[in-house]
Order: sequence, then structure tokens, then C-alpha cells
Amino acid sequence: MQSPAERKHSDTTSSAGRVLPLEPPEPTLPDGTPRRVGVEIEFAGLDAADTSRLVRYIYGGRIEIEDEHRRHIVGTSLGDFTVELDWFAAHGSRKNDEQPKGTLDEIEEKIRAAVGDVGSMVMPYEISCPPVPIDKLTELDALVEGLRRSGAQGTEGRFFYAFGLHFNPEASRRDADGILNVLKSYLLLSSWLREQMDIDMARRVAPFVHRFPDPYAALVLEPDYRPDLLRLARDYMHWNPSRNRELDLYPLFACIVPEALTNMRSDPHVKARPTWHWRLPDSRVGVPGWSIVPDWNRWVQVERLSIDGWALDELGAMWRERWKAGALTEWPGIVQRWMAP
Repeated sequence: MQSPAERKHSDTTSSAGRVLPLEPPEPTLPDGTPRRVGVEIEFAGLDAADTSRLVRYIYGGRIEIEDEHRRHIVGTSLGDFTVELDWFAAHGSRKNDEQPKGTLDEIEEKIRAAVGDVGSMVMPYEISCPPVPIDKLTELDALVEGLRRSGAQGTEGRFFYAFGLHFNPEASRRDADGILNVLKSYLLLSSWLREQMDIDMARRVAPFVHRFPDPYAALVLEPDYRPDLLRLARDYMHWNPSRNRELDLYPLFACIVPEALTNMRSDPHVKARPTWHWRLPDSRVGVPGWSIVPDWNRWVQVERLSIDGWALDELGAMWRERWKAGALTEWPGIVQRWMAP
């Protein structure tokens, strides 16, 4: 039996049977520019050198070597890619290429390369794809297929692999109400999304995609909660002191209201950009036929709900009622019935 989400997506398949990306309800930025989405794919089984050559083979461009475990593929047909081991200890600080390297620099490079070799046994490599228009998301599936054929593995590869597929869609609105409505929508759909996606156990127990605290969800879903941007960001930081949430708002807040993030400015992982950072989906690059598009389409369901003020209020009242009654285990089923056509 198809899930409600799958039924909703069934009319968006190509003649080849592939699911096509849904268009969000607000497909352009306020200036009319089509929105773009960045994608990050974590995996094991290939190193930076082999992966960068694979990217160049598929999309063209040239490879620039930053260090043993970080490469850039620039000038491709889609833009610039980065392949790197997802571990800062394997990378040095970026220096001016014209500055001569001393003996200590060379020794440090060798040590970091060795550290990266060891780290790659447990830490994932990550491909950061350039932001692409939504209708070009299917072009990234050629990369997924290439990774699988080259022996890459995702979360399915080992019981301790907690590898993710991250989406960074440009925020269509950057005012307090626009951001708040998407956050409300996500909080309402979160537990349903987890069931729909059957998140791998390793990722459920790992610290990378923690759920939002219920008291914070109750605050945000309160109908009278309509803060300005600064208050919204500060409340978010108070209840979510770690960036390891399933939907990470730190990059967006760092971009549009940086004065609120005083205690996060030194975190090298927080990169200011006007995007949502959705970390929840699994990376399953080793599974034949796996595509990034169905998970993108699930994100679109979040955005669709976010523009329906009446639905946000109704579902929000229902959620708060069940939270107070200690009955949130019923919530995914309630959402499923609500989402059913």
C-alpha cells in the first residue's frame, strides 16, 4: 500500500518511471529569481581523489587539490563541487597559494593526511554540490548512480554508518513570519516524516539529527507566538544550543540576523547562507535505484503546509492538546490521515 506522500508523488513520474522533483508553492525569490537548492551527500568507500575524478567525468570541469582529503571540482556544467572528508582534523587552515610553504607546513600536511586516512575508516566523505535550480535536481542522480557503481556506500553499508543526505533550499521568504511558518510546519510534520522515511537506526541514535524539544515545539505552535526576527533567532538558540537538529536554522539566522548568534560565531561548521539546512534524510547511495528526489518531494510537503494558515492553526491546536495529554505517540497517524488525499 502506498503512503499518502507516495500517492501525492505518483503523478510526478517521468516516462522512464523516475520520480520528478515537485515544485514548491513559492518557486521564486521575491525578486523573481528561480529558487535553487544545494545538496550534500555523505558516503564511504571512495576517497577524495577517486570521487573528484568521478564528478569531473560526469559534469566536466577541472580538479583543484586543497589537501589530501579535500578537492574542488570547478567550472562543471552545474557549477563548483567540493569533495572532502567530513572531519576538520584532516584539513589545515587555508593559506594563500602564493605564500611559500615551510618545513613545518609540510610536516603538518603529512600529519593531517595521515589523520584523515585513519578518520576515513569511520567518518564519511561528503560531496557538496553547487546550488541548482529545482528542475535540475534529477541531474544529480547521475552522480548517485556513479557513486554506487564505483563502490560507494551510504547508511546501509555498515550498522554504524550514520550518513546523511542534506538539502539546502533557498528560503523563499526571509522575514520573521515566513520563517516561522515553515518552522511551524516542520515541527508538525517531523514525526510523520521520520516514519515515512524509515530513518536508519544508526542515525536515529547518533547526535546529528536530534528532534526538537517538545516544550520548544509547544512554544512555536502557540497561535500568539509571533516574534520578530531577533526574538525568533534567540528563542531558537536558547532551546537548540546545538546545530545537530534535523532542521538546522543556524546558517539561515547567521545570514539574516547575525547579531543574534553571538555564541556561535566561532563555530566553523556554521556557514552563513540564506537557506534552510535539512539534515534528516538518509544517504543510501549503495542501494540500486536510490534517488535524492523523493526526499526533496517530502520537503516540498513541509513548504506546502507552511502557506496554509488555517491548517497550521488547526494542526497546531491538535498537537498541543495531545502534548498536554502525553499522547504524542498518536501524532504520526493523525498527520497521515490529514495528508491523505
